[in-house]
Formats: sequence, structure tokens, C-alpha cells
Amino acid sequence: MNNEPFVIERTLNASAERVWKAITDRDQMEKWYFKLAEFKPEVGFEFTFEGGSKEMTYVHLCKVTKVEPGKLLQYSWRYKDYPGNSFVTMELFPEGNATKLKLTHEGIESFPQDSKDFARESFAKGWTYIIGTSIKNYLES
Repeated sequence: MNNEPFVIERTLNASAERVWKAITDRDQMEKWYFKLAEFKPEVGFEFTFEGGSKEMTYVHLCKVTKVEPGKLLQYSWRYKDYPGNSFVTMELFPEGNATKLKLTHEGIESFPQDSKDFARESFAKGWTYIIGTSIKNYLES
């Protein structure tokens, strides 16, 4: 079993301030991430959203665990009615007029390994789309 965290980095042609707003403002998150009823970049804030595959929708249960404004956002990522807990960390590194966004998803192996939806490849595919295409298109269009 692979216990290594999944890590993806992309350089976005946007200021760190714009990227921070995109990853912490509910209205902006809806345009590139998931539809959230509410979101606040505050430690202890809990939020949920639905997502998954064509065959199955999962309720994601998340709680903000670390915030360094403009630099780092971390939240737990669990699924309703399934064992396991993981953490998603987004870190911002200003690079001139651009910003490197580094996403780390730790604890994927704690989810049931008998479902392809919880397979490392599914997370890799999802995050690669979200970070590599979705937020990039949103910020650079």
C-alpha cells in the first residue's frame, strides 16, 4: 500500500492574493472547485459538499485545521458513512507575478481500499484536473 501523500504543484499566472481569494472565498470556490453552502478560512470551521463519480455521490465532511492567511490552508477530508480521515493542504509560494500552488493530500490510504473511488489514482486524477486545469483556467481567463 502506498502511504505517500499525493502532491501536485502548479504555477498560476496570478498573484498570491488572487489565488488565496480563489481558495478561500465561497463564491469563487464554486467556479472551480465544488458547490459549498458556506466556507470560512477559520480553524474549526466545518463544511460539507457532494462529489464523486457518475455511479456514486459521496458526502464530504471537512473541517479547517490550519490557516496562515495568504500562505496556507489545511482541512480534514472525510466521507459520511465511511471510515478514514485525510488532510488536504494548499500552500502558496509567490514567484514574481505568478504563484506556485502546492496541494498535498495525506491519509488517502485510510479510506476503504476496495472501492475504485477511494483509489489513489482517483484522487490523482481529480486533483490533477482541479489544480492543473480548473483553478488555472478560472484564474487565468
